[in-house]
Amino acid sequence: MNFIKIIILGIILFFSSQTVFAENHIDEEEPLPLNDPFAGDDATASTIVSETSIESDAVNLRKYKLVAAFAGTLNEYATFVNETGEFITLELEEELIEGLKLVEINIKEAVFQKSDNGYISLNFKNQIRERDEF
Repeated sequence: MNFIKIIILGIILFFSSQTVFAENHIDEEEPLPLNDPFAGDDATASTIVSETSIESDAVNLRKYKLVAAFAGTLNEYATFVNETGEFITLELEEELIEGLKLVEINIKEAVFQKSDNGYISLNFKNQIRERDEF
């Protein structure tokens, strides 16, 4: 009986010394990368926009990504996410930004009417196409 106790105690001491030995060798931490891995192809995660710069509707729409399109019995809705991660859900005939009104939603894309009566479509692959009609 004492022989079994000594063997069990020896096994326990052997495994506990292995974990203590392993913990003592974790002294070095891996250095952090200098760039943001979540920023994608951008040089920085944020962009600086001057108030005096004039941007086209397509450039303004590029700041948003279509993430959902769904239809109810009375209305259709589309959900977009902007650069900061904020979700925006629009109903038909609502404006995403000034001058871009949501006029059509289908399972492939959302179509906006520009202020000059042209159209811009944004699909789920974040491809923007300008059109004369939809």
